[in-house]
Amino acid sequence: MTRSKASTKRWQWGMIGLVVACGLGTAPAVRAQDGASRFDIYGFAMMDMGYQTKQNDPLWFDVLRPTKLPSAEKQFGEDGRWFMGVRQSRFGVKSFTPTDLGELRTTFEFELFGTGVDAGQTTLRLRHAYGELGQFGFGQTWSPFMDIDVFPNSIEYWGPNGMVFFRNVQARWMPIQGDRRLTIALERPGASGDAGVYADRVQQQNVQARFALPDLSGEYHLGQPWGYVEAAGIVRQMNWDDLNPAAPDLSGDAVGWGINLSSNVKAGRGTARLSVVYGEGIENYMNDAPVDVAPDSLSPTNIEGKALPVLGIVAFYDVQWNERWSSTAGYSSVDIDNTNGQRPDAFKRGQYALANLLYYPAKNVMVGGELQWGDREDKGGFTSDDLRFQVSAKYNFSTSIGGR
Repeated sequence: MTRSKASTKRWQWGMIGLVVACGLGTAPAVRAQDGASRFDIYGFAMMDMGYQTKQNDPLWFDVLRPTKLPSAEKQFGEDGRWFMGVRQSRFGVKSFTPTDLGELRTTFEFELFGTGVDAGQTTLRLRHAYGELGQFGFGQTWSPFMDIDVFPNSIEYWGPNGMVFFRNVQARWMPIQGDRRLTIALERPGASGDAGVYADRVQQQNVQARFALPDLSGEYHLGQPWGYVEAAGIVRQMNWDDLNPAAPDLSGDAVGWGINLSSNVKAGRGTARLSVVYGEGIENYMNDAPVDVAPDSLSPTNIEGKALPVLGIVAFYDVQWNERWSSTAGYSSVDIDNTNGQRPDAFKRGQYALANLLYYPAKNVMVGGELQWGDREDKGGFTSDDLRFQVSAKYNFSTSIGGR
């Protein structure tokens, strides 16, 4: 059963109201059972505005994503556009409840950045719906294959294109916790494909993706006084079935896998944030990469799909000059090995760089400016880039209710 857009909005706002009500204590039955429960309510209101010297897909007007840059001259019109928005604004509630098995922790968090069918809109989007108790956690949160601490202190929303960045539904086991951390998870599978030069073939219209197994991911984190190192991996099975028995059988499968090495290193007044990831068919987990599988055949009656190899790198440096000022600068890139069956306009390489200066005039308040650059290169050699300047203002809030 599907909801209308209006009823969906009412449901979303109703859920937010329920969270606020629970946090403020208007549902006494929740806390009456255990008076030591604590709720942390947090979030921020944030406004972004700026100017881009070139152009990109208008549905992604307020972010810099190399995959959304033009793949043809003036694909999105003339150059030069002003943008403004509040889509980074966020609201969340965390709970902490003592139990006989340890502390039960939950996170319920939303933001206003629409994606998917809501791309380009300012609308509620779920970030985290997750709970954990002891060694086990269930729900939607960061994939163990990613390292959120690699994300730099930037005001551009989307972030480095070459990092693994994915919130996913998962069941995880955490047998080792603390500075030394081991996590293993079964994650919701999913992938996307590029029909390439065969996209208009009738035979392709009846091919359907199928995922028979969950993705298996894991990470090991080793903390040190100077920072940490982390190694993560993933393996995944992807199938596609041809539902038309009269046509040549185009069914197939591919195995995706990846290794992600990351680190934070304390250096001088700041921290270096570094990562390198390599794999095949893991684009779904990357922050900005288009498809996992593409045809690797020149025969329309014998199309073979291939998991696309991808390499991603991240190198940023965050520095805190003093309690009022901070800066970030760095570079990231994604490189994909295209197949013979992909079109000349298939995405091949993306580059991303930025530098900023941020000011904190008071507690929980930030204003600052940032210079951003992105570049796209396609399989056929066409390139496009974008240079942006963004100014943002951010106002944080947080409070705790309950607990001892």
